[in-house]
Amino acid sequence: MSGESARRFPPRVVPIGAVALAVVLFAAGSLLGWGGTVLPGWAETAVAVAAVGSLLAAVVPLPLRPGRGGAEDRPRRRDPRRDCWSWLAIAAACWLAGAATDLVSPGLLGSATEALSLADLFYLAAIAALTTGFVVPIRLPRDVGTWTRYVADTYVCVAALFVFGWVAEFDRLYHLSGESPAEFVLELLYPLVGTMLVCGALPFVLGAARAYRAGVWTAYLALVAFVAADIASMIARLRGDASPGDPGDIPRVAGLLLLGLAPWIRPMPAVERPRTSPDEAADDTEPAVPYGRMIGPGLTPAAVAAASALFVAGHSLTGSRGMEPVVTIVAGSAVLVLLARLAGLLRENDGLRHAVEAGEEHFRALADSINDVVLICDLTGGIQYVSDRARQVYGHEPDDLVGRGLTELVHPEDLPHLEEVYGEFLASDRAALRVACRVRAADGTWLPTESTVSRYTSSRVLVTTRDLSEQAALQRQVTHLTFHDGLTGLPNRAYFEERVREVLSREAASGRVAVVFADLDGFTAVNDSAGHAAGDQVLAQAARRLRAAVQADDTVARWGGDEFAVLVENADEARAAVELAERLQRVLTAEPYRAGSREVVLSASVGLAFADSDLADQAGEAAPRPGRQSGADLIRNGDLAMARAKELGGGRVEVFAAHMHADVVRRLELGAELQRALAEEQFTVEFQPVVDLATSRVTGVEALVRWWRGSESVPPQEFIRPAEESGLMIPLGDWVLRESCRQVARWRAESWDVGLSVNFTARQIAAPRFVESVAAALEETGLPPSALTLEVREEVLVEDAGQNVRRLTELRDLGVRLAIDDFGTGYASLAYLGQLPVDVIKIDPSFVAGLGRDDTLTLLTRTIVRLGRDLGLTVVAEGIERPEQLELLREMQCPRGQGFLVARPMAAGPADALLRTNLTGLAGPGDPAGAGRGPDGDPEVPLHGPALSPG
Repeated sequence: MSGESARRFPPRVVPIGAVALAVVLFAAGSLLGWGGTVLPGWAETAVAVAAVGSLLAAVVPLPLRPGRGGAEDRPRRRDPRRDCWSWLAIAAACWLAGAATDLVSPGLLGSATEALSLADLFYLAAIAALTTGFVVPIRLPRDVGTWTRYVADTYVCVAALFVFGWVAEFDRLYHLSGESPAEFVLELLYPLVGTMLVCGALPFVLGAARAYRAGVWTAYLALVAFVAADIASMIARLRGDASPGDPGDIPRVAGLLLLGLAPWIRPMPAVERPRTSPDEAADDTEPAVPYGRMIGPGLTPAAVAAASALFVAGHSLTGSRGMEPVVTIVAGSAVLVLLARLAGLLRENDGLRHAVEAGEEHFRALADSINDVVLICDLTGGIQYVSDRARQVYGHEPDDLVGRGLTELVHPEDLPHLEEVYGEFLASDRAALRVACRVRAADGTWLPTESTVSRYTSSRVLVTTRDLSEQAALQRQVTHLTFHDGLTGLPNRAYFEERVREVLSREAASGRVAVVFADLDGFTAVNDSAGHAAGDQVLAQAARRLRAAVQADDTVARWGGDEFAVLVENADEARAAVELAERLQRVLTAEPYRAGSREVVLSASVGLAFADSDLADQAGEAAPRPGRQSGADLIRNGDLAMARAKELGGGRVEVFAAHMHADVVRRLELGAELQRALAEEQFTVEFQPVVDLATSRVTGVEALVRWWRGSESVPPQEFIRPAEESGLMIPLGDWVLRESCRQVARWRAESWDVGLSVNFTARQIAAPRFVESVAAALEETGLPPSALTLEVREEVLVEDAGQNVRRLTELRDLGVRLAIDDFGTGYASLAYLGQLPVDVIKIDPSFVAGLGRDDTLTLLTRTIVRLGRDLGLTVVAEGIERPEQLELLREMQCPRGQGFLVARPMAAGPADALLRTNLTGLAGPGDPAGAGRGPDGDPEVPLHGPALSPG
């Protein structure tokens, strides 16, 4: 069969068809006498085995707790289907045991005078387990009244069916059998028990949950088939039929097949989810299956009793033999129970009528006491009731509105939307609908209202309407105050965000949207120097300039602080948007601002972002993202572009590129990973030797932090800045200081005179108790203060000279030395050098890289070396990588140097070996090739290549 043909049939057709075919074949074989009495027994046993296997296969994959989540975050609640199918499997197993016993010892099922056999006990246990399977997935009621009604209804059904069966067949069989009443009752044991279970299980079958209702009904049909089989077998046995086959074998096999089929009969899903890939497995995980509830059989007891009464009456009029006393007793008791149930129903009905009348009175009193207008309408909107409040609110008389339609009172512009949402409400299962519209008052004015529509009865709805005239006026005032900036009069951040979302949704097809963010560089200094009033004056002037520089349909908003945002709604040409951004940057910086009694000149950083990738591509975006962005993404991108303009020095325009967002996300992720790495001790300290260039003697080491994420090394330039931004640089720096001090103190304890240099950032120096933490590290590790050199960049000393210099001076007073790292890269170094508490200057690697190749850099390096020597400072050249650089530095008489030519950074172990080789007098025949002593007698390692590098 092709795939197209297979899709024409529902999934349940195949198993049902297979069961039907099996029943037909078995019935044909039984009627034709195939196998005599042996074939039905073996067939029943085989089918019972199949039913057990089918039910167990359905039970095993069911979860102990429903849902997709883990067991720890789900309530401990069993799947009701698992309980149901488990009991059905027990029933099939009991039936299998009975069939096997009956097959091995068929003589145990003799005449009715014999006691119940072992097989009979298994069959009764199977029927009981099957009935239990209907009960376990039901949430049972706890009130006595419900159980009383259940027992009464079940008794009426059983009594009516018993009377019907007695009159129709059992009376004649009783007289033909010649058995005593006790013996005949034993003959009726199976039919009576089965009938009671069929009637008693009906309320539980009716209340099964939809997810497994079809399977429960299939199992219920199996129970009916078993009971029918017992009745047929009993009738055939009492009649003394001579046919070799048992007429009950066919329904028994059919019942077993239905029992095994029960868990596989499922309701068809409304929509089948398509698979995302051919390799994706079918998702059989279902949502949590609810428990069912017990439902009364309704009119079933009365209908069965009525049918039985009519049959008995007809038989009494036409029959020749009178009724047995048992029939009269059972029928009379059933009638009494039925009359009692009828009296109970009448009393309940009377109580419900009084409750409805009281509810109506309470409803009218409540409707008249509240401020809202209450209406009851039919499903078409016809008004059936209006509370008296309509007179005070809208001026309408309630009686005048009854019989009219709601559409006559709703504003024509609001009517289409109201009809649409009301139609959706009626078609859905929502409990209530809230809608706003304008309603016509008696004087012809339209009043804004908010109405709630809820279901009142199956054919009526309840509408409560509230007048919002005062709220609307107040809302307009609050809206203006909420969405506008009080200082500049421009829309504020909330308005701008909402406006961007609105424009993007409206311009979904045109793609003509861009945002521009502008920030005043150096505005904080205006507040600090001239005061916040002067700063507010500057912001107001900037707002006026921006508003005058854009088109009337563009939105200019104050984003916050000294940041402004512009929404460009007509950005068909990317070049035009870029020109607008450049124009805004010029108008913000072209003229000075009046700040109190003086004028200030400010620059501006401007960022531009487009909503669509094609426009961004026209503007030169490096890696545009396809498709339209959301409002939040567009605003974020504009802000990132502005931040990039500020990072690059300010006073410029930057267009957003995708890598900007990737950089920010990467820094945030690194910040989180750094927190974990610090806790898990993933950092190590490496040491790069600093040597005396004249003697090649190692004079000190510079501590460098390294991050090993598993087996991967993260470059310092990738995590130092995120550590600064996340505030982790302070604990990380403190850890590096203590670890490196501890290691160098150990080397010095071995009489190796070596110093330690540690880099510190401005944030570390500005941290509270910085001086105390350094002193504590020295005291804890035993390292002399004179052996420690703190390296800082020169801007740290210049930008906040007061606080930073004071703290570093305190450390110098303790004996700690101070070095300027990357000297010569800016900040008027020569002018400040004589005023700063400095002991060492380290020439920036960019100068050393030009030695021998760039005459200007060579001259600058020579000047720095001479300046340091004249000022009595120690000069260290960084980044020595080529032999000619080393020779020129020696010729310049540069005291010390470091770099890959000298030695690469190394762990404590290799550094220990290097220091042991370099500082313990490697002279004589035992020295390595090229080793010796310098002019002053100190150990020397030639620096004509990476001699000190571990590789």
